[in-house]
Amino acid sequence: MGDWGFLEKLLDQVQEHSTVVGKVWLTVLFIFRILILGLAGESVWGDEQSDFQCNTAQPGCTNVCYDQAFPISHVRYWVLQFLFVSTPTLIYLGHVIYLSRREERLRQKEGELRALPHKDPQVERTLATIERQMAKISVAEDGRMRIRGALMGTYVASVICKSVLEAGFLYGQWHLYGWTMEPVFVCHRRPCPHLVDCFVSRPTEKTIFIIFMQVVGLISLLLNLLELVYLLCRYLIQRIRAVQGQDASPPQVTTSEPYADQVFYLPMGKEPSSEPCPTYSGLSSTEQNWANLTTEERLASGPPLFLGLSPQSNRKSPSTSSSSASKKQYL
Repeated sequence: MGDWGFLEKLLDQVQEHSTVVGKVWLTVLFIFRILILGLAGESVWGDEQSDFQCNTAQPGCTNVCYDQAFPISHVRYWVLQFLFVSTPTLIYLGHVIYLSRREERLRQKEGELRALPHKDPQVERTLATIERQMAKISVAEDGRMRIRGALMGTYVASVICKSVLEAGFLYGQWHLYGWTMEPVFVCHRRPCPHLVDCFVSRPTEKTIFIIFMQVVGLISLLLNLLELVYLLCRYLIQRIRAVQGQDASPPQVTTSEPYADQVFYLPMGKEPSSEPCPTYSGLSSTEQNWANLTTEERLASGPPLFLGLSPQSNRKSPSTSSSSASKKQYL
């Protein structure tokens, strides 16, 4: 069996951009399938054809009976299974690499445009377009791609394809070989003249290996289904949070000003509400005092400036009392 190093390096890059369940699936694929098959597969199945013996001397009968007993070698069947199951993951890795390279090109172009000394409207529109395109490519701070948007679609499609392929290969292995390796295989096929008994080497050890690989395949299939459920729950939670964020009412603005609920009206007429104050040039001090007193009384008896406030009719105006005091002083 060939070297699995190249495939392991590619799948190791996928692990950085996978979910928690996806990382567990890759661990199972590496350790319990590829590693076990590479270490023990050849030693267990190496004598599969050489030690396959039949109780006949008819030329060619042993070969046709071996072909009937093993349409495809177990080891080669599992190799094909691993390659086909890993192909959707490699396609997802290609999408990740494409988005990563595109994000780098957009950042480089954005830096070149922002470095320009003069930015015309065309440059501003180009920068806005680049920012919208970069917003669709969600990259974490550590450089990992967030599984969102089109990348989420590719990831879900890869998991579905892995599940279908895994289930198909498990059914195919059960249909071809079953769950056990029988020690005696009865063959009746030309050019064999009659029923021929053929004997398989180490059937118990091979049965244990077959059961182990089938169980690991079922675990991988369950992990794929669990990952689909995880992605569905994650999508539903994000949708619920988005709807709750839209339904949340904005906070009410409160004010602590003392007269926030009162309205004040000021006179806006073109003519002044009171006559202008007369000039007092050429008057004596006593006459000037009487003129000032008269002006104060007229202003005090005029309409109030703040019409929105209700006046208190029973309270005496302080300006009137001050005017009376001024009269007594002047007299």
